[in-house]
Amino acid sequence: MRGDEPSAIRKSSREGPVVIGPLGLEEDEQADLRVHGGPDKAVHHYPFDHYPFWKAMVPDHPRLDAPGGFGENISTSGLAESDVCIGDRFALGSAVVEISQGRQPCWKQGHVMEWNQLVAHMVKHRRIGWYYRVIEPGEVRAGDRLDLIDRPLPQWDVRRVFGLLIGGEGKDELSAVEQLAELTVLAEEWRAKARRLLAA
Repeated sequence: MRGDEPSAIRKSSREGPVVIGPLGLEEDEQADLRVHGGPDKAVHHYPFDHYPFWKAMVPDHPRLDAPGGFGENISTSGLAESDVCIGDRFALGSAVVEISQGRQPCWKQGHVMEWNQLVAHMVKHRRIGWYYRVIEPGEVRAGDRLDLIDRPLPQWDVRRVFGLLIGGEGKDELSAVEQLAELTVLAEEWRAKARRLLAA
């Protein structure tokens, strides 16, 4: 991208079983490991429910015809950022995964979509997706169910946490930010964001 930036954001569908290990789906790649991948960002989930919203803005965009347009590893219907919480554990095929943080939109999403305003829209409308860490490796295939098996922190839905740490709402809720800074199930990257907000 832009002549010098590698990216693995263009995803395509897979048939048959795919192994999920501690660092994500077998044969999946992340180009810039400073900001992508790793145990806390092993699997990226973006709701297919959001695609009609984006298509209403850019009706003829070819990357909005099928899942994968936002670089996600898995896409589902029926779940959005306000429906899932940090620490939620799901059975995904034969694997168990746990929500570690929301996705912070980056310029590559706008670049691959050829839509410079996309990132600002994603932040404004809180249509960001989220990441999982892998608790138990396993296999998944297209069509498998994603079943919630534990929700220890119902007060910390992904939309709220994103709003506090990225969306500017934290300055008015410092007590919530203090709690997030100590929330061990939250990815360290986002706990560090909370600490920076408290120090500002």
